[in-house]
Amino acid sequence: MRRALSVVLPALACLLVPLGTLSVWAKYEVGDSDRYVATMAPLAAEPAVRGAVADAVTNGIVAQLDAGPLQSTVDAFVHDAVESFTGTDAFQKAWNTANRAAHDAVQQAIDDGTDGPVTIDLAPVTGQVRQQLSDDGVAFADRIPVTHTTITVMSSRDLDRLRQSLRVLQRAGLWLPFAAFAFAAAGLALARRRRRALTATALGVALAAAALLVALAMSRSLTLDNLPSDLDRSAAGAAYDALSSSVRTASWWTAGTALAVAVCAWLSGRLSRRPPPRPPAPPEMRPVASGVSMPVTPRRTE
Repeated sequence: MRRALSVVLPALACLLVPLGTLSVWAKYEVGDSDRYVATMAPLAAEPAVRGAVADAVTNGIVAQLDAGPLQSTVDAFVHDAVESFTGTDAFQKAWNTANRAAHDAVQQAIDDGTDGPVTIDLAPVTGQVRQQLSDDGVAFADRIPVTHTTITVMSSRDLDRLRQSLRVLQRAGLWLPFAAFAFAAAGLALARRRRRALTATALGVALAAAALLVALAMSRSLTLDNLPSDLDRSAAGAAYDALSSSVRTASWWTAGTALAVAVCAWLSGRLSRRPPPRPPAPPEMRPVASGVSMPVTPRRTE
């Protein structure tokens, strides 16, 4: 029984490593509004994201404007104005506000089972652009309606698929990492050859962390391949990378630390099995007249 537990418990610990990483991410990053906004905030400086926002806001504005033969000129002018606005501090604030609202919608959908896609409302950006054009004296600025132009963050189908998993992971929180550590410690305590068990457990943890990295890469590829045609792949890829950044970092650290522990345990085992150096042989002794033995010094031959 002891031998079986010394194998089963470390194996369970290795299986819980990727789940524990995801549970901490789901509870303390996806589930925390401030951390989510801080994670998404750098995307406001990404060219792909700024371009996608500029295109969406421009399309929403010009759809409500009728400039007659000057429509193409107005479209270009509005697009340039929106694109210029995306480089300002005001856009950063509007972006953070929109993402906070999107996060609240995602969390509500997870908690309450709300249906429908999750979107980022760009109305704050439209309002800021309108104000900027009005301040610059643009004649048609007051005619720009502040419509609720949106960017889809997650389709309803994807939300339905992820809702239950995210709910379970958020409830698990820190319990899964603690359980993984407890199982590993118990398995090592029960093992008869603990150094070998430590090496095997550390290698298993490293492989589990590497498997999570591979799963993230595959998930990214599948997510981008299944995007609707009206969404920008570069912007979506930047958003995916931002959201999964902490998971990737934790996985790399876990894999590196586990490999270092495995190497140290293996080397200590090799060194402990090395035989001690043999003492030098005593010199040959010969008796002398007084009855005392004296060492014999070999004579040199010329």
